[in-house]
Amino acid sequence: MNGFVYDIPTKVYFGANQLEGNLGSELRKYGVRVLLVYGGGSIKKIGLYDKVVDEIKKAGMELYELSGIEPNPRIESVRKGAELCKEKEIDVVLAVGGGSTIDASKFIAAGACVDHDPWDFFVKGAPINDALPLMSILTLSATGSEMDNGGVISNMSTNEKLAMSAPAMLPKVSFLDPTNTYTVSRYQTACGSADILSHIFEEYFDMNQDMYMLDTVMEGLMKTVIKYTPIALENPEDYEARANLMWASSWAINGFIKGSSSVGWSCHMMEHELSAFYDITHGLGLAILTPRWMEYCLDETTVSKYVQFGVNVFGIDASLPPMEIAKKAIDELSHFLFDTLGLSRTLTEIKIDDEHFEEMGRKACFGDKIYGFKTLAPQDVVEIYKMCR
Repeated sequence: MNGFVYDIPTKVYFGANQLEGNLGSELRKYGVRVLLVYGGGSIKKIGLYDKVVDEIKKAGMELYELSGIEPNPRIESVRKGAELCKEKEIDVVLAVGGGSTIDASKFIAAGACVDHDPWDFFVKGAPINDALPLMSILTLSATGSEMDNGGVISNMSTNEKLAMSAPAMLPKVSFLDPTNTYTVSRYQTACGSADILSHIFEEYFDMNQDMYMLDTVMEGLMKTVIKYTPIALENPEDYEARANLMWASSWAINGFIKGSSSVGWSCHMMEHELSAFYDITHGLGLAILTPRWMEYCLDETTVSKYVQFGVNVFGIDASLPPMEIAKKAIDELSHFLFDTLGLSRTLTEIKIDDEHFEEMGRKACFGDKIYGFKTLAPQDVVEIYKMCR
């Protein structure tokens, strides 16, 4: 295995009622003007907005707001937020919501520090060398944006959904209170869990030699999601279930499980095209794609990883022939995603046909290939899309 550097300095307040007495003091470390960024208003319905505003006021800070961040955050919102930061001389950005809100806030914070269009980060390779300090309050267990330095932004005018990362965008502080996820809908809970699993799969399914320890951690995270998501679906206010999903979400993508892995994230590249063209929920797209991607990549050269997955995560009999174990593992995962979680099984069910498959295949590979678990050319991607119909 290759060496690596691990550095995640985000400070995390985990648990109920951590905002009181802590949010204001943490914000004040960075100045007096705060931009509160949030989505469609659900934080007001659950009373979180009032708690946040109260803490900010008690800290004697100037409050500015940007609401309406979309589920697949748009570059237009990033532009608006960056300009607001410049106009109001914002000192610190506070994102309250799920991954979309936090992702948008990362690029708002970065966009506030440059003179060019924030979309240049994505299409012109403009570097992100600096960003305003960012803090987050998480309300949805899914993307892990609260503890990583990357994000994804959509430009619907060009059907592009692109990712970018930079150390400067890593949240300084994140508040993770599982009770803030009690009101998350059954559908969004299911999609979030599919997203968490996909983050783990993208690192786990790698034929290069890496640390045994990291594989066992990833298997533990998978088993955590598989165990606690049904409990959260049945009883949305089960604290233990919500807490386990929330912490698994953070550790699935904060860089720890990556180790020295260098594989491309195949399913995410393919799903970004689905979202870019059809604006679907990210976790749903990943759920539909993942079992078909696994089927497509399964052969004699990769089967050993499926065996490890099937035996260690789903408890499949290790004495069975390897290819049988592999296929059973894919079946078990499909059952979890589509039957237990109740997510749509096919693209047809969500009214997506093959009209854009060829273009999506090219864009997913950036015109070349995805160097993931198994190298995929544009036509391979198209075939996987077709398997999802």
